[in-house]
This record gives sequence, structure tokens and C-alpha cells, in this order.
Amino acid sequence: MTEPMASINPTRSPDPRRWKILGLVGIAQLMLILDVTVVAIALPHMGAELGLERETLTWVVSGYTLAFGGLLLLGGRAADLFGARRLVLAGLLLFATSSLVAGLAASGPMLLGGRVAQGFAAAILSPAALSLIVTIFEGEERNKALGIWSALGGSGAALGVLLGGLLTAGPGWPWVFYINVPVGLVLLLTLRMQLRPQPRTTARSRLDVSGAVLVTAATGTLTYTLIRAGDQGWATLTTALLFTAAVILYVAFVARQRLAASPLMDVRLLIRRPVATGTLLILVATALMIMVFFLGTFYLQDHRGYDPLVTGLLFLPVALATMVGANAAGRVIGRTGPRSLGVLGLLLAAAGMAIPALWGGTTAMVLGVGLAAAGTGVVFVVASATALGQIEPHEAGLASGIVSTFHEFGASLGAAVVSSMAAASIAGTDAAGFSRGFATGAIVAVAAALLAFIITPNPRSE
Repeated sequence: MTEPMASINPTRSPDPRRWKILGLVGIAQLMLILDVTVVAIALPHMGAELGLERETLTWVVSGYTLAFGGLLLLGGRAADLFGARRLVLAGLLLFATSSLVAGLAASGPMLLGGRVAQGFAAAILSPAALSLIVTIFEGEERNKALGIWSALGGSGAALGVLLGGLLTAGPGWPWVFYINVPVGLVLLLTLRMQLRPQPRTTARSRLDVSGAVLVTAATGTLTYTLIRAGDQGWATLTTALLFTAAVILYVAFVARQRLAASPLMDVRLLIRRPVATGTLLILVATALMIMVFFLGTFYLQDHRGYDPLVTGLLFLPVALATMVGANAAGRVIGRTGPRSLGVLGLLLAAAGMAIPALWGGTTAMVLGVGLAAAGTGVVFVVASATALGQIEPHEAGLASGIVSTFHEFGASLGAAVVSSMAAASIAGTDAAGFSRGFATGAIVAVAAALLAFIITPNPRSE
């Protein structure tokens, strides 16, 4: 497996442009994360203007995260084979183009098509960008860079809600997509000058397209099962059959990885204790984050009657809390270790989500969601530092793809679960679903905290 950037050799002196490159690819990653939640606040307006039902609105979020997550392993493997520079530039161009298509959408199918194409572009761009960070930084600098990367991911999700409110209330919901076009093109031109050209790789390995199709189909089936269960019921034959189909597809994916000459994912890397812990934490943290934003935007707009601008402003404390949590975790993780910090973050998230589950009203919702956001900000940093802190350069693309995959799987599953739990409330028939949704998040966070305490490795033993 070739290194993500052939021009970078870990035995050479550090690249003098490494911090500038981190800033540029960090902005690109921020744009990808923003696009998960910037859409959330515009969903009621998209639904009203394009005549979309709840299930379709859920797929506006899940279609992006599903394509993003389902193809990330393929993107990470491609970064190792063809070089991160090529993948970063190609991903930026495709993301800008598909954002334009989504903004111009005049129907549900066109909007969903643009969103899926955005997800495909993100799957190309994100693991290549992260593999650059893992490769050009070493030691304590790598941990610091990963902390910055994680803070961008967590705070970007919260800032997306604020930006979505400003754009939806101002020029309109299409601008949540249009804004990506100039930003993406500027990043494309700048990174093209900053990243060194790479020679053509001589690697003869091939991309495992069959594996990518299997894992994407498995996750798509599971996500659809969860969404459908909210409308048709959980204890039905159809739900059971769909869930069984998803399990079979996942088993087929694992079997394919064991037999393929050039597998999409080395399963042995996934079962390493640090990587397994990091993927669990990133999955749960992202699911909780999406649950918060999905529930919050419908609660504040449809139930409490706030307009998009006020809703976005009410999420400003959430963005700040996420940044504070992530930055604090990045500063102390070297002293506290990942286990205690990860458990603390999950318990904070559980406490925060319990507040709006037990008490109604805007104040309780904002305070609770802010506390939950601080907790998930902590967990994002712990997850990345644990999974990627000791990865070798030749594993950078694949390991980055694994972590990013579980990030997007968490987003897809979080949106599907919360949409199902709060289906009646989102449809406007009652408010009890919001409490059920927040309570579900709190229970998941507590269970994850217990599991994290058990499986998180001691730094001195790994």
C-alpha cells in the first residue's frame, strides 16, 4: 500500500507548510461537516416549498451521510493508491458542482440526487484530507493537529445550525448549498498551489468496488428499516425482514474483505483496541449530535413557533459549548488519558439530553442541548486521538477512512432513530415524541459511557 503523499517521507524534516495545509484542509472538512447540520434548520422550509413528507426530509440528511459514510472506506483506500492530493482536489470540484445542483433543485428527486452526489464527493475528500494530517504531523504535533481537526468537526456541526438559520431567514434555503460553491473553488485553487505534485503510483492493487457496494447497501437497508419503523411500527414482519437483510449484507461484506485480493478494509485494523474504541466513540458522539440538532430544529420551529433566524441564534450557545468542550479536551487529554475523559464527555452528554426529556420549554432545551454539545465535543477529540494517535503513515488513508466512516454512519443512524422515535411530534400531532427522542439519546450516552470505560485502552499498555 503506497503512502497518501509520495512526496512525504516520515524520516525527513517536517513540512514547513504543514500548519497552513492543516488550516486549508480543516476549512474543507468544516464545510463537509457544516453540510450535515446546515440543512437541518432548512428542512421545514424545503418540505413546505417542495412538498416533501417526513420520510423524504429524513433522507435529505441521511442520503448525504449515507453516501458519505458508505463510500469513505473506498475513498480512504483510493487515497493510499492514487495519492491524497489528487483525491482532495477532485473531491472539492465535485462537492462544489453537486452543491450547485442541490441549490437549484425544484423537486424532491433533484434535491436528493444533489445530496447523494455531495456525499460521494465528501467520501473522496474527507479521508484524503485526514490522511494528510496523519502523515505530515508526528508525535505531540500530531495529537495537537488531531485535536484541532476534531474541534472543527464538533463545532462545525453546531455552527451549521446557526449558519442555516441565517441563510434560510435571509436569501432562502437554496443558499445553504450555494455557499459551498465559491468556498470550494477557492480552496481548490489554493490547495492546488500548496500541495506538492505527486508522481504516478506504480501500485497494482485495485479498488474493492464490490466491498463498497455491499457496505453501502447494508447501511442503506438498516437506515431505511429505522426510518420505516417510525411510521409502520418496530414489531412488524417487514421491519424484522429488513433488519435481517441488513445483517446478511454486513456479513457478506466481512466475508468479501477476507477473500478479496485487495480488500476495502483490513478487518484486523478495526479490531485493534485503540481503533475499536475510537470508532465506537465517534459513532455514538455523531449520532447524539445529529439527534440533538434534528430534534432541536423541529422543536423550536414547528412546536415553539420560532423563525429560522431566531432558531439559529438559539443554537449559538450550542456551537460555543462544543468548541469549549473540544478545546478543553485537546488540552488535558495528555494528562488525564482517554478513558476518564471519554466517560466524562458521554455522561455530560447524557445529563444534557435528560434535561429537555424531563422539562419542557425553550430554556430547558437550550441549556440541555448546550451541555450535551460540550460533552460530545469532548468525545470527538478523545475518539480521534485514540483511534489515530499511533497510526503509521502507510495506514493513514485506511485508518482515516474507518474513523470517518463511523462518523457518517453515526449521523445516518442518529437521524433515522430520532426521526422514528419523534415521528408524531415532527408531523405536528403531539409533543411527547420530543421527550422520547431526548430520553433515548440520554440512555444511549450512558450505555456508551459504561462500554467506553470497559474497552478504552490504558495509554501505558498500548
